[in-house]
Amino acid sequence: MTDDRQAEPLLFETMSTMRAMRRLKPDPVPEELLERLVQAAVWAPSGSNLQQFHYVVVTDRDVIARLEPLWRRCVNAYLGSAGKATPPSMEEGAYRRMVAAIEHQRDHFADTPALIVPCYRYVQPKGDMDGLKALHGSLGTSGMLRLMTNGVFSTIAETSSVYPGVQNLLLAARGLGLAATVTVWHLMLEREWKQVLGIPKDVNTFAVIPVGMPAGNFGPVRRRPVQEVIHRDGW
Repeated sequence: MTDDRQAEPLLFETMSTMRAMRRLKPDPVPEELLERLVQAAVWAPSGSNLQQFHYVVVTDRDVIARLEPLWRRCVNAYLGSAGKATPPSMEEGAYRRMVAAIEHQRDHFADTPALIVPCYRYVQPKGDMDGLKALHGSLGTSGMLRLMTNGVFSTIAETSSVYPGVQNLLLAARGLGLAATVTVWHLMLEREWKQVLGIPKDVNTFAVIPVGMPAGNFGPVRRRPVQEVIHRDGW
């Protein structure tokens, strides 16, 4: 049996060196490793244990070639808008290096060994009169209206059932020595991406994760100090 006291530092080491690796070797990733990544994702929590997540794994060169112009358009849209400004928490030099890595990935996208696209098909729970009365009794009229009209709850319900799996996948990739990074730029042209991949209309996509052997080195991540982000007993 594994000693948790010995295993914990290994997990922390994995998390603290899980850089966004955008420079990939073109070598194929063994199918069994890709399945292990998806298995790690499936182990993550799922809201109400519905498990309506799906993972599209793309390794076909022709399919990736069809996605390449969509990726380029999305990356260029990002770099031409939000990506033009250096984030307050990042030094100028570090940001320039990140942009260079993004441009490298854009220009070599056709050589990406594998893509993993996390998806979710949200199942709207069927309510009955007793359930509606219970909601009204707990939330009141205004609370019920907000819940039913702004769509935030269903959106968060989906994302909370997908991104824990994405994080598991990224941690597994780091543990297996694979390079990966989570991106959401494809959402700018999600309809076109879904058409190429044959994803049903009632299924939402949440990321595109390029995966391959790293062309660079893993190393410590740069993040804000914990003391800057903790708020104790309130904001």
